[in-house]
Amino acid sequence: MTMTETTPTFTRKNEWEKLPGRTKIAPRALDRVVSAVTADALGVNNKKVSVDLNDDDGNLSLTVSAPIRVPSLVRIENEPGVVDRQGGPLLERAKTAQEQIRTRVQQLTGNQVARVIVKITGVDIQEERRVR
Repeated sequence: MTMTETTPTFTRKNEWEKLPGRTKIAPRALDRVVSAVTADALGVNNKKVSVDLNDDDGNLSLTVSAPIRVPSLVRIENEPGVVDRQGGPLLERAKTAQEQIRTRVQQLTGNQVARVIVKITGVDIQEERRVR
């Protein structure tokens, strides 16, 4: 048996596929990426996000738990359109966040995401800002 050295030919789209070796993302790093993406999608601090990663036939299955940021009831009463401007009702915002999480995690990690379960654990009330 002889070993021959191959010189990969690169194309922009798949040059990483032909490089020798392997690149692996540690579970902790993946957890942090998912946490940051979830926090951004729900408008909360990433320290308030809990992530559970699982394998689903070679794809990622994500369960994320976090509060969701909402305007105060006083603000909703004073500004009737504030709910729509902030993404709509909670269930609609959770569905939008689910798709954002799936898309961004796939873009950032290169892993296929089979499922995203979003559990809203509470609300993070956005206090009114005082204008001076």
